[in-house]
Amino acid sequence: MKKKIIIMISGRGSNMKAIVENVQNGILKDLCDVIVVFSNKINAPGLEIAESFGLNTKVIESKGKKRSTYNALLYEYLNSLDPDYIILAGYMKIISSDVVQRFRNRIINIHPADTTMHQGLHGYEWAFENKLEKTKITVHFIDEGLDTGNVVAKKEVDISDCRTIEEVEQKGLKVEHQFYSECLREIFKP
Repeated sequence: MKKKIIIMISGRGSNMKAIVENVQNGILKDLCDVIVVFSNKINAPGLEIAESFGLNTKVIESKGKKRSTYNALLYEYLNSLDPDYIILAGYMKIISSDVVQRFRNRIINIHPADTTMHQGLHGYEWAFENKLEKTKITVHFIDEGLDTGNVVAKKEVDISDCRTIEEVEQKGLKVEHQFYSECLREIFKP
């Protein structure tokens, strides 16, 4: 039976796009269906991309709301859909503990660094500023901490020839777009 997934974004949606392409015509085709692409930002460019794929979208604007109000609305919405998995693809809000508890081991994130070395924002900038030859991308389950959940897999990215942060990000995103779907395939396999 196909898994029902929600993809959550806050921005351009490049990882979401790669996943949707794999759901519609690639390695995730027989494993899952995207029931909605969710954003906390009404103007997230990824929403238009999702609609161009014929997907349902939903926005609960976080800006201007108390954190507790937004979290309660998000919890109620996710609970009403009861997805098999929630896929974070550039979703830039911390998931509240009640959502984590409700969907324990069903919320998956991709992080542009080795989570044992760098948690939080700006993983590619961190790698570039520290002059790393290689960095790692981590796919992991979400827990109550910041990028501390159980690791699904890590993938090394050679950034030794990168001269700008933009080059590091381009190289990393190219790996992310393939690696995330590969990890999801392993999780969703019957």
